[in-house]
Amino acid sequence: MIVVQITDTHITAPGRRIAGGIDTAPALTRCVDAVNALDPQPDVVVMSGDLVDSGRREDYEHLRRLLAPLRAPVHLLPGNHDKREPLCEVFGDLAYLPAAGPLDHVVDDFPLRLVCMDTSVPGAVHGELDREALQWLDRCLGNAATRPTMVFLHHPPFATGIAAMDDSRLRNSDDLAEVLGRHPQVLHVACGHVHRAIHTRWHGIPASIAPSPSHAVALDLRAAADPAVLLEPGAFHVHVWHPDPGPWGAIVTHIAYSGS
Repeated sequence: MIVVQITDTHITAPGRRIAGGIDTAPALTRCVDAVNALDPQPDVVVMSGDLVDSGRREDYEHLRRLLAPLRAPVHLLPGNHDKREPLCEVFGDLAYLPAAGPLDHVVDDFPLRLVCMDTSVPGAVHGELDREALQWLDRCLGNAATRPTMVFLHHPPFATGIAAMDDSRLRNSDDLAEVLGRHPQVLHVACGHVHRAIHTRWHGIPASIAPSPSHAVALDLRAAADPAVLLEPGAFHVHVWHPDPGPWGAIVTHIAYSGS
């Protein structure tokens, strides 16, 4: 099974640019073209937050047009730049999106189960999962204990060493670790937010952050460094699940480049 992860696309309405004068739409177009060119085709695409830059309805309308050529089914998660209401208004025909509240949902159609958690906090930059979300996740995993599972978040639950981004990571990561620790079928935690390809083990679970197809955050590991944006080659993650070895198989993660 092949899962493509695209993150931090930061789309704006046509004619607008994000800070720094970057036009993010061409980068997403190149990314969609690169995903469509994969052979074999991915089974599903997960977009793990910061879909748009300002959370306006016209941003989401532009995003929808840019995603229209994508051949694989797409699942959307919000990040701190997103707003749930306009997102759901524009993509309201996607049956998996809840009518209100956090946009947590499960992709249950494939051998590898995908659990998508909404870590966004309205009006804030950091991420958090409230008690209700954690209880939902615990039940969700407990109801399918024999199914290999991958969890998607926008905000990473671990520090990366990039101080400016670590300040806005998932706040209650220990609570998430406690839940996931009860469910050994969770093979991987996949995140966004940091605009860099990063891999680690977090509480014994393989975890990754996908790069952005548009722009990168500078790799600056100084404790007091201010965040800086770079135009590195755009990229996305390709997660490949293999059924062996048992009992839940294994996930291999590749970086695929879509820009120069």
